[in-house]
Amino acid sequence: MRMYLDGMSFLEEEREAWRPFEALLELSDEQLERPVDDAHGWSGRDLMGHLTVWLEWWLAIATELAMGPASPSFDRIQAASKNWDVDGDAQNAGYQAEWRALPMSEVRRRFSAAPGELRGYLTVVPESRWLKDAEHVESLLGNTSEHYAEHEPDLRAILAAAGR
Repeated sequence: MRMYLDGMSFLEEEREAWRPFEALLELSDEQLERPVDDAHGWSGRDLMGHLTVWLEWWLAIATELAMGPASPSFDRIQAASKNWDVDGDAQNAGYQAEWRALPMSEVRRRFSAAPGELRGYLTVVPESRWLKDAEHVESLLGNTSEHYAEHEPDLRAILAAAGR
């Protein structure tokens, strides 16, 4: 796991890791709806929803950590991760179904907003509650920059299928 001396180092690195995914916003709605075999059959919409779900989890956590050292949302995400090998695919499928039911304008809005909102909240959370807390920073990395890296091949496949 990568260690950071200060919050700004993490925020800058996360911002750079997110930047390639912003290309999804340049695709048409039709391109975003098209499943891509080389992306596990996911569409651009699916990838946008998948990444945003986990960013929104961390946005809830950061909001709670800004108020105090406890985060019920973190406790819930940790509980879900304990059975990830068994329940992870079903949990992702449930989120995928929810995001497929949303209007594309809402998908685009939330995908656009979540990363910046998370970065903004993290700037007001004491670093001792996220950056210097081993469990918190491990979860944050797993749901941001490390998660993005896992999905870079999917992003490339979706963009290639759209002729980008």
